[in-house]
Amino acid sequence: MTDLYAGFGISPKLMKIADEILSGLKDRFEAIDRTAEENHLKVIRAMQECRVAAEHMAGTTGYGYNDAGRDTLEQVYAHTFHTEDALVRAQITCGTHALHLALSSNLRPGDELLSPVGKPYDTLEEVIGIRPSAGSLREYGVTYRQVDLLSDGTFDYEGIREALSDKTRLVTIQRSKGYASRPSFSVSQIGELIAFIKGIRPDVICMVDNCYGEFVETVEPSDVGADMVVGSLIKNPGGGLAPIGGYIAGRKDCIERAAYRLTSPGLGKEVGASLGINQSFFQGLFLAPTVVAGALKGAIFAANLYERFGFPVIPDSTQSRHDIIQAVELGTPDALIAFCEGIQAAAPVDSYVTPVPWAMPGYESEVIMAAGAFVQGSSIELSADGPLRPPYTAFFQGGLTWYHAKLGILMSFQKILDAGIRTLQ
Repeated sequence: MTDLYAGFGISPKLMKIADEILSGLKDRFEAIDRTAEENHLKVIRAMQECRVAAEHMAGTTGYGYNDAGRDTLEQVYAHTFHTEDALVRAQITCGTHALHLALSSNLRPGDELLSPVGKPYDTLEEVIGIRPSAGSLREYGVTYRQVDLLSDGTFDYEGIREALSDKTRLVTIQRSKGYASRPSFSVSQIGELIAFIKGIRPDVICMVDNCYGEFVETVEPSDVGADMVVGSLIKNPGGGLAPIGGYIAGRKDCIERAAYRLTSPGLGKEVGASLGINQSFFQGLFLAPTVVAGALKGAIFAANLYERFGFPVIPDSTQSRHDIIQAVELGTPDALIAFCEGIQAAAPVDSYVTPVPWAMPGYESEVIMAAGAFVQGSSIELSADGPLRPPYTAFFQGGLTWYHAKLGILMSFQKILDAGIRTLQ
């Protein structure tokens, strides 16, 4: 095996260290496999309850009227997430689009949007209007307020109590850390936050940005009171097979408004052709729990390896996991670039390409991204990215298999070694 990895440029010394680390992770990996098994059975059960059939793999064109596959897929998502309804569409282009759709359809001029978890992910800043952009919620008369987390990364409950007002219509809770150096939230923590908010304002809609969190735990935010959970199909729930798409699962009235916003008032969920990709959506969801398990193993391995050599990592090597993202504070632009070069070099697609920082649309800083993926931008596949700003943190995620995630991590660290940023002595 050492010779095989040597063919990718991985040194025998690094392989020896990797084997030492992995020998201590057996129990954690077994726990991940148990979670994957429970979630896998949950998905299979949902497919059986919804009577998924061979004819549901076929697609439609044009208006997409009477698309039985599309409608059944949405029932499967609703069953999986234990919600009243779901909107799962190829016409939703990405996670940011799904979040904008959920927000813009359920907010009206004069309403206020509240984030009780601090600043949202970069791409939502223009959606909300924190940074000016054409068509933002702010331009449509929706105001925004946020309550920052306390210094220990926990919720500022008193601050949230004071921020909730008669104008507050919707609360958005970002489960994953995004580009922040805070912990990601467990489903239990999210449930406590929702219960607190509902205890003050039962009528407020609580939406959870579930990106990167699906199937990491055996329960989802919709199981603990979320009115909507929102995500991207080229992240966890697409299992690496979905070529595009997003989902919103939740209360029937919230989903109905989202459907009318996605298509047109009066049409809603009745239109939207599936264009022959239903099979990828069904099969991707079927595989998703096991794919997520591989990504989680990769994240834990990365934390252990980089922490061993003095890099700050979030979560650290011992902490529980609530999403698939591993943050590694690399300290310098050169180290961040070297990390991403290693991830790219491990890819099955475009492995020969060198990633460089660029002004990516929707982001405040230049961003470097490594993703030699079968689906462009798919971050359930082996990928890493980070903004070119201190502390120069790489956000690593994905890997359709644990073995690919392992290779990517080793190659990222080998690039760190080759650049002289760290040594194995």
